[in-house]
Amino acid sequence: MYKPNFDTVHHVAIIGSDYEKSRKFYVDIMGFSVIRENHRPDKGDIKIDLKMNDETEIELFIKAEAPERVSYPEAKGLRHLAIKTNNIEEDIAYLSYQGVKVGELRVDEITDKKMVFFYDPDDLPIELHE
Repeated sequence: MYKPNFDTVHHVAIIGSDYEKSRKFYVDIMGFSVIRENHRPDKGDIKIDLKMNDETEIELFIKAEAPERVSYPEAKGLRHLAIKTNNIEEDIAYLSYQGVKVGELRVDEITDKKMVFFYDPDDLPIELHE
């Protein structure tokens, strides 16, 4: 019997509301490179494909009229994006220096690894996990 091989995330799609703020955050601060950018007036958005690494991309959709994200109480669906890091303290210092909202460093009670949440310009939670 066929067994699928689902072992790599190809991309994560994120919706932002402000082109300049989102592009600065994901390209200049996070360091993702632009693969392609498409202005799509028929869909009312701008789609920027970003390279995170050799296997994973971020699809960044800029849509000024998108509804606000439900955060508290949390709604069903994707909860957050988590990024692996090898030096969480330096990453926290860097993000804070860049003016990014960063939460309190804590230890994951299940994995016993350091973790912290920070937020993109639209308050999307992003986790750093060491």
